[in-house]
Amino acid sequence: MNNSAANTGRVLWAGLRALLVLTVVCGVLYPLAVTGIAQLAFPGKANGSEIESDGKVVGSELIGQTYKLPLKEGEETAAPDLRWFQPRPSNGLGTNTVNGQYKLILSGATNRSGDNEDLIQWVKDAKAAVIKDNSTADHKVKPSDVPADAVTSSGSGLDPHISPQYAKLQVHRIAEKNELTVAQVDKLVADHTDGRILGFIGEPRVNVLQLNIALKELTKG
Repeated sequence: MNNSAANTGRVLWAGLRALLVLTVVCGVLYPLAVTGIAQLAFPGKANGSEIESDGKVVGSELIGQTYKLPLKEGEETAAPDLRWFQPRPSNGLGTNTVNGQYKLILSGATNRSGDNEDLIQWVKDAKAAVIKDNSTADHKVKPSDVPADAVTSSGSGLDPHISPQYAKLQVHRIAEKNELTVAQVDKLVADHTDGRILGFIGEPRVNVLQLNIALKELTKG
């Protein structure tokens, strides 16, 4: 009986020591080491790939933003501010009703199938809006000009990039709204178009936040 109790005590003590050691190693030392290495080797990425403008952090290059006018009385959703390049639609986003202090972004897609009537109507409405918003007095957008990313949200709903085709589609509107030449805005898009990673991974893309910051600087000049 005494031997059994002693053996049980030794097993429990060994288990407790293992728990304490693993807690310190895996819960304290390892996270500190990884965080320290990340801060030394990749400080920008480790801190969320923040983007600054005028000395202030205005967002992350990994998370998309919307550019809309203030919500008017009677409107359910705010209208886009057409002075700025617009991102992909974010129909998949929900709203945060749990934490009223902060407006948190919830990631998610629509989870609707390709033949869902609501989704089909959203795409049709988005396409009509893109054509209307981006047509100017001397430039009419054709339905065939509208790329897929202009009318569909990404899987997360937070894609910070648009295709070069969608960026170029917005050039005439941006030039007109900001009293710039089409050539100036075209160059802006070209300068902020990133190619495929390593030349073959992914697709060419344009970061909307970085493009709009550059647009802001151009309009200042």
